[in-house]
Amino acid sequence: MPSYTVTIATGNQWFAGTDDYIYITLVGTELCSERTLLDKPLYNDFERGAVDSYGVRVEENLGDIVLVKIEKKKYWMHDDWYCKYITVKTPVGDYLEFPCFRWLVDDKEVVLRHGQAFLPQDDKNILVKQHRQKELNMRRRTIRWKEWQPGFPMSIDANRHRDLPRDIQFDSEKGVDFILNYSKAIENLCVNQFMHLFQSSWSNFADFEKIFVKIKNTISEYVMQHWKEDFMFGYQFLNGCNPVIIQKCAKLPDKFPVTHEMVSVSLEREMTLEQEIEAGNIYIADYEVLDGIKANSTDPCTLQFLAAPICLLYKSTRNKILPIAIQLGQTPEDNPIFLPTDGQYDWLLAKIWVRSADFQHHQTITHLLRTHLMTEVFAIAMYRQLPAVHPVYKLLIPHIRFTIAINTKAREQLICECGIFDKANATGGGGHVQLVQKAMKSLTFRSLCFPDMIKARGVDSKEELPTYFYRDDGYEVWEATKSFVSDVVCIYYPNDEKVQEDEEIQAFIKDVCSFGMQDLDHCEFPKSLKLREELIEYLTVIVFTASAQHAAVNFGQYDWCSWIPNAPSTMRRPPPQKKGLENVDLIMESLPDRGRSSWHLGAVWALSQYQDSELFLGMYPDEHFIEKPVKEAMQKFRKQLAEISSSIRRRNEEKKLPYYYMSPDKIPNSVAV
Repeated sequence: MPSYTVTIATGNQWFAGTDDYIYITLVGTELCSERTLLDKPLYNDFERGAVDSYGVRVEENLGDIVLVKIEKKKYWMHDDWYCKYITVKTPVGDYLEFPCFRWLVDDKEVVLRHGQAFLPQDDKNILVKQHRQKELNMRRRTIRWKEWQPGFPMSIDANRHRDLPRDIQFDSEKGVDFILNYSKAIENLCVNQFMHLFQSSWSNFADFEKIFVKIKNTISEYVMQHWKEDFMFGYQFLNGCNPVIIQKCAKLPDKFPVTHEMVSVSLEREMTLEQEIEAGNIYIADYEVLDGIKANSTDPCTLQFLAAPICLLYKSTRNKILPIAIQLGQTPEDNPIFLPTDGQYDWLLAKIWVRSADFQHHQTITHLLRTHLMTEVFAIAMYRQLPAVHPVYKLLIPHIRFTIAINTKAREQLICECGIFDKANATGGGGHVQLVQKAMKSLTFRSLCFPDMIKARGVDSKEELPTYFYRDDGYEVWEATKSFVSDVVCIYYPNDEKVQEDEEIQAFIKDVCSFGMQDLDHCEFPKSLKLREELIEYLTVIVFTASAQHAAVNFGQYDWCSWIPNAPSTMRRPPPQKKGLENVDLIMESLPDRGRSSWHLGAVWALSQYQDSELFLGMYPDEHFIEKPVKEAMQKFRKQLAEISSSIRRRNEEKKLPYYYMSPDKIPNSVAV
């Protein structure tokens, strides 16, 4: 009798093993095997991390094995099982690989395709075509679109993490619960002693060290020492947590009537302000999107305030970016223009207000909207429209698998994962909803393309901004990622016609636009793709957004925001409308109180932590692809990334402020925190 050798690998996750009964059926082009119980006498099968082999005897040749069906039946009580992969050795000695990487829960069965990736138009066998459609039908029933908030990108239809399909939940909630539980973070930082003084102001700037001193690192200490200085204020527009708002100023807006006389003392080149603008030495940061946003009013005992400032920046002869004028509102009639020549505390408070506005913009728009919510859109559409055998599914799954879980867990806990929480943030209590709704009006597909985003702001020249490391490192990672994506795409799409004929990839693109982005015309997301190069760019956007872009705006939060005067999450007094009234006491009354400072510190610390088992960019331990050309492309990708990391490491060696957020060895594969 012919015999097949079946090898099954159980995952290494906690509780991945099972004591339930496991059955297998081999489906060939000619016949199917009998349903066979996989069990060894006096042996504990399917333990966590185990690789077990079994013989499956058949009476006749099954033909080519095209599917493997795995069933799990309850032994004593339901016991979830995570299957990594199955291999089958045929009677003639051929090895067939069937990637799984799924949980089997309750009395569930999973039918697996052979690991070779196929486009839908290339599937000819009726069995595999039916399997392909059945898989998608099941996914569409369990993964549905839902509007979390009006005007937001669409989210998944699940109110709680445990309501998600098991395969898109976290393998273990222990780590993510800690990351999202700010109370635990606060306890770990030993700052809970200040919580009972919730609405008590700090006495002076040095007072903030009482909570800051518990955890320090090179950058956060440097920020604490130099945060008042103009060079530090300007540097953060390039390489801080929110390096995406600075843009070249081609013309001063009418709403910001800065004159040469106001700023002449700050200019170093014996040129007028107009000439400096023409020479490309003037930059601007405009927080207009914050105008009209309702400030947090959830605590009736403490008023909180927001501002929508405009800041003019000057590139000095030493290539430092320095602030030279700040207006704290969008209307000049009500807002004086603050200058470096003003009183010490007037100028300092104006800069603090800009930093607070930058914090709101970073958390809600740069971080939440443009990485988390957008990656969730791509993930939902992928699950709904691409079966596991599709090469694009295999390419994307390592980069967006946990996005849905982290966002759902955050919504479940009534906070936004990126740190917007009512107790400490000026846009809590509904302001963050308004802010996302406004920011959606400027979110376009091209603005997610890294080179386009940089060029659109006029900051693409390395000669003009030689210390813009976010841009320089981002270009390197973008090009390496695009090269890898191109290598994989070209294996399966030899020409443009293959892209046009792929009904599943077209459905994926349409689902993102028509459902995920609610068909908003101004977003300009494509509804179909005709060229292979368009597909390469589209997939590069997804991978880059979920990995490099998220890393760049997430993991520096403790570095830049732990010294709270440098990044206040809320302000307790309104922005000044006159000069000459400020002193240190009034500034302390404006900054977050002791309790809110403690919440703030716990949040930025927790959100800057890597997971214990973090997979970094280029790591693909789950082998969804089995083809040798793809594995060679992965190896090439890892080599490119290693070279980039080495180059960044060499550059950072001599720097007091090293920039490493875009270093591939510090970029997780996906949004997982």
